[in-house]
Amino acid sequence: MSACVPTRTSDSTRARRAHPPHSPPSGPHRRFRIAGADVSASIAVFLIALPLSLGIALATGAPLQAGLVAAAVGGIVAGCVGGSPLQVSGPAAGLTVVTADLIQRYGWRTTCAVTVLAGCTQLGLGCLRVARTALAVSPAIVHGMLAGIGVTIAVAQLHIVLGGTPQSSVLANLRALPAQLAGLQPAAVAVSTLTLTLLLLWPRIPGRAGRMLRKVPAALVAVAGATVAASLGGLVLPKVDLPSWRSHALAGLPEGPALGVAAAVLTITLVCSVQSLLGAVAVDKLISSRADLISSPAGRAPRVGRSDLDRELLGQGAANIVSGALGGLPVAGVAVRSSANVHSGAVSRNSTMLHGVLVVIAALLMVPVLELIPLASLAALVMAVGIQMVSLHHIRTVTRHREVLVYAVTTLGVVFLGVLQGVTLGIAVAVAVALNRLAHTRITHHEQEGVHHVHVRGQLTFLAVPRLSRALHLVPHGTRVVVELDGSFMDHAAYEALQDWQKTHTAQGGTVELTGRRLGTATTAVDHAAAGADCRCRPWTPWRNHQCELPRSAHATGSASGAPNRPSLAGTPTAPDRPHPTHETQESHGTDQSDETRRTDETRDRMYKTHQAHPPSGTGGPADAGADGSHPLVRGISAFQRNTAPLVRGELARLAREGQQPTQLFLTCADSRLVTSMITSSGPGDLFVVRNVGNLVPPPDEECGDDSVGAAIEYAVDVLKVRSITVCGHSGCGAMQALLGSEPGGEQTPLKRWLRHGLPSLERMADDGRPSARLAGRSPADAVEQLCLTNVVQQLDHLRAHTSVAGALRAGELELHGLYFHVGEAQTYLLTGNGGNELFDHVGHRV
Repeated sequence: MSACVPTRTSDSTRARRAHPPHSPPSGPHRRFRIAGADVSASIAVFLIALPLSLGIALATGAPLQAGLVAAAVGGIVAGCVGGSPLQVSGPAAGLTVVTADLIQRYGWRTTCAVTVLAGCTQLGLGCLRVARTALAVSPAIVHGMLAGIGVTIAVAQLHIVLGGTPQSSVLANLRALPAQLAGLQPAAVAVSTLTLTLLLLWPRIPGRAGRMLRKVPAALVAVAGATVAASLGGLVLPKVDLPSWRSHALAGLPEGPALGVAAAVLTITLVCSVQSLLGAVAVDKLISSRADLISSPAGRAPRVGRSDLDRELLGQGAANIVSGALGGLPVAGVAVRSSANVHSGAVSRNSTMLHGVLVVIAALLMVPVLELIPLASLAALVMAVGIQMVSLHHIRTVTRHREVLVYAVTTLGVVFLGVLQGVTLGIAVAVAVALNRLAHTRITHHEQEGVHHVHVRGQLTFLAVPRLSRALHLVPHGTRVVVELDGSFMDHAAYEALQDWQKTHTAQGGTVELTGRRLGTATTAVDHAAAGADCRCRPWTPWRNHQCELPRSAHATGSASGAPNRPSLAGTPTAPDRPHPTHETQESHGTDQSDETRRTDETRDRMYKTHQAHPPSGTGGPADAGADGSHPLVRGISAFQRNTAPLVRGELARLAREGQQPTQLFLTCADSRLVTSMITSSGPGDLFVVRNVGNLVPPPDEECGDDSVGAAIEYAVDVLKVRSITVCGHSGCGAMQALLGSEPGGEQTPLKRWLRHGLPSLERMADDGRPSARLAGRSPADAVEQLCLTNVVQQLDHLRAHTSVAGALRAGELELHGLYFHVGEAQTYLLTGNGGNELFDHVGHRV
């Protein structure tokens, strides 16, 4: 929602006039308004920011006022100028180690000057519009950097928790830890333990009272509870000391070696920029889950658009210049406060700015209260934040993508060498890993039962051509060869080498079969004559004319008098009433439909007709078995074991060890044309799929509930802890057609009893008082499509009525999505609004 709302003119039909950009507007005066949602959100963010800002300042060794200055400037300046309206900026835990090192080396005033110079650098980068370049940094490096910083913070703050003083490095802190444990102070340990206990248990208070109490931030409750306990218990502990603002130190001229200061500026710029830009992208994802922010009245832009990353970089640079000049800590986007801002209902940047104003008021008027806070409580709070920065979810993610080495090197580099050195090491290792994956190719050759197998693992580039040629020339002339390509890339040099060898080998009487991921390219030069009776459909290939050919015996009859080693037309339809491959398909296989090929196709059709008239013994007819008597299911499983299983065996073995950890529940129709893994580009273990006729979610009541669907929902939310649930409808749904054509009465078959769960969708569509679900760019084609769209919206309402879903939604741990897949268009539409504006928008247009 815009902060400036124009008053209504008397003549609403008069066209708006454009005026020069630097002249005053000709329209009426605008009044500044702040939405109530922004006020409540700003208070929630302020209550989180206040103790965290003091704790981060304590962890860096800076004056405690510096944390308050950074929080206020981050809220007001970055909130006003930045390109991510709902991202909250301030002193970030990710900058703690860097800032602490700068203060120890150069002093506080030089650190403020470095912050100002880093802000100027950010302004320059923003003007050059290179913000998106920062997103090219590997997530493993970013996660490793944050984990290393988190470890450093936790180890340092542990000394304060135990009543001591932290050392200058992680190694020094670890060496001093035994002595610190021997001389711990019971009062500091008690206050820290109470803080950590409240921080851990407060979000887990059950029941209705817990839901009300959880509106108060756990960080505020923990620090306030420890402060009250320390005051009532009369504990003598070091507490917050806020000197007079008159003695507050401002930035001075940088002192120290020029190279060291330049490295410090680069480090602050890198960490602040990457953290802020990644935070802005994360905030966009949070905003997309709120229908009130992405929907808008017809003809108007969404209330909160996607982040402008270049403008966000400019805003962060301006905030760092102001914060450094006023004696504040470096400023960056903060994930915890930004998440709280979005989940608290903020609708504009006013909430971010107002939270900064509240920090200013607290810094000026609440000094006596702030000085009651024990330092041990703040240290415990910051230590918990540091521990949370070592995310198990991030570790699992980098493990799944085989980037553990990059993550580990970055983390250890940050812990033992420093942030800039650790990130540099991580980048170097990431580049080395990428080059190794591109250049490292393993080629093996072995013979099994008279068949020579050449297995290529990795990317097939010109670097691997010499080794490929050596392996291929080990194959004797006139033999059968299977070349398995287990990679996702083949360059022109490798393709030419493979094609030349294939031509030579087949000319000498041999046969070649190529399998693996590169079939779409390599089969243009490969002979499939020895494929036997197996299914010819290959994994990971385009689905053009995706049909299984008849066994090769049919081809042999028709091609006995012709050239025996001609390539087969993979994907050619077997039935005579199905169309033959188009000219485009023939070109993609590098063949022309010569007379000989046409004769082969005619022979295949005759064999198919014969097969229809005289099905093999022991089968149910042509729909059930091939000409060799094998069932299509058996042939498909055989193709999986031969072609696909070797590619996925390692991943499935990992899933078998770790158990399933899906990220989302996908509830869709049982229609055979709807392939969930294809339209979501998902792999094994990603989706927990529930399919039924009509993608229905029965309401959870005794009269019409369904334990099967309800149990799946409860298991996915409460046990698997999925983060989102998607209800997906599709075009041409038979269940919706049956609903439209159903008549009351008659025999209650199982299908009719099941489809009664879709009657609320019919009622919703017929209700003129409700907005109709619609597609972006066009109207629904017919009543069936309208019902399909309405049914998705209605089932989302049923889903919210389930207890487990409702609880997860209130806790902010779950997102609901509506999806519509048009089978004929191969187009997916995402529900972008619910309640007031039920619009299904093109997913491709939203990326």
